[in-house]
Amino acid sequence: MIKHFTIPIFIPELACPFQCVFCDQRKISGSIEIPSIEGVDEIIQKYLSTLPEEKARIEIGFFGGNFTGIPESDQRAFLSIAQKYVDNGSVQSIRLSTRPDYISQENLSLLKDFSVKTIELGAQSMDDDVLIKSGRGHTAQDIIDSSELIRQAGFDLGLQIMIGLPGDTMEKCLKTANQIVALKPKDVRIYPTLVIKGTELAELFKEGLYEPLSIKAAVLWTKDIYRIFENANLDIIRVGLHPSEELTNNNSLITGPYHQSFRELVLSELWRDRFFEQLEFTKSKSLIIYVASKELNHAIGYGSSNVKLLEKKFESVKIKIDLKLINYSFYADCY
Repeated sequence: MIKHFTIPIFIPELACPFQCVFCDQRKISGSIEIPSIEGVDEIIQKYLSTLPEEKARIEIGFFGGNFTGIPESDQRAFLSIAQKYVDNGSVQSIRLSTRPDYISQENLSLLKDFSVKTIELGAQSMDDDVLIKSGRGHTAQDIIDSSELIRQAGFDLGLQIMIGLPGDTMEKCLKTANQIVALKPKDVRIYPTLVIKGTELAELFKEGLYEPLSIKAAVLWTKDIYRIFENANLDIIRVGLHPSEELTNNNSLITGPYHQSFRELVLSELWRDRFFEQLEFTKSKSLIIYVASKELNHAIGYGSSNVKLLEKKFESVKIKIDLKLINYSFYADCY
């Protein structure tokens, strides 16, 4: 299997016309300064020097802002630096993130001049009430329209959603997930909403007007969304925010369902469901479950949580690898 790496270039809040209630990209990404053109070049070179020499697919990604909203001259300047590395074969493509209401035939035509492969939209929710309460400044229809334009222009579409925004419910999140599937993205990201210092959401929290999801609730909501995306064969490229010094040292995080291994918690919960849906709990004393190699840790559960739960039903529980198994198939021996 060819490994995939993304070299991230963060341009926090650059050209964003609205300040979403949850957002301070500088603190979330750990990137405080907007990089210069020379700085972008240095970041790319630094990452390339640390990546393994084995065969891999590498892309350069511009994240954290509203890329298609910045002046055309700046877009071309940033993209030209990235294009240099595509042209010399060091990387294979370019990815960028932007707002749903900043997609047009004109700016897509500009991106066609470069090796941009994926355009990622911060959809966050497909519920207009949630979008309004979150200060997004666009509608669900904007997400639908821009997604169609991106796909028609021949780009791969990426979509991000957030759970637990102001006014959100699990029902709304599941509806959003199904609507996201209908937009036919190639890949998706799922983020739980966090309360970050200096944001409007922090003020709402202090005033008792917003309550974030607990870790448990966030995992359960995400688990069901994950299933929807997985059943639609979407590439789920991130679940939970990437750990940064600002978050892990609690410099900026006030509260919310942040966990450095959030995806592991979700996958553990998915395996717990499979076990309890498919296993027959008899009076046997011992249980051995066989799973695919890549699923072993998830089946055991974060902190051996699934094994500990099953041990309440059996005297001993072991989960082992069967190299003949793939994906989520498993079988069990009871004795």
